[in-house]
Amino acid sequence: MPTRLLLRRLIPLIAATGLLLLTVAPASAAANATTETVHGVTATFPTVNPCTGDPGLVTVTYNGVFHTSADATGGTHVTGTVTGTFAFVPTDVTRPSYTGRVTNWFGGNIGANGEGFWSTFSITAYGSDGSVIHFNGVMQFHLSNGEVHVDFTLGNCRD
Repeated sequence: MPTRLLLRRLIPLIAATGLLLLTVAPASAAANATTETVHGVTATFPTVNPCTGDPGLVTVTYNGVFHTSADATGGTHVTGTVTGTFAFVPTDVTRPSYTGRVTNWFGGNIGANGEGFWSTFSITAYGSDGSVIHFNGVMQFHLSNGEVHVDFTLGNCRD
């Protein structure tokens, strides 16, 4: 399923961002919090169009705000929002390319006995063939003592 694949490809990006933020927060017995703001970040990576399944390359330029907090017991909470523009170029040049807007919110909790991560994702895309697509997705998974207890990805496309 293309929607599941797109969100699954975003999970490592979300997790890597969360782990990066965890390294920014100093480890200590006291509670602490950090906020990081980024502007004009550009990333290019292979993906699939979530509505057509066409493989291709996407370039995203975004602004974002990321928050990390650690409590006195060693638990950590991360959350972030990114929004920006993108261009999707399909591998098959006979298929339409798309440009548009993207917004992603994600969050996660990491504690002694488990962790959970959530994400919502929304795009509006304008095709080179005049088409317009809207995609909304949500992803959630939870681990407890190394065992997956919740794992789902939902998405829908509409034009």
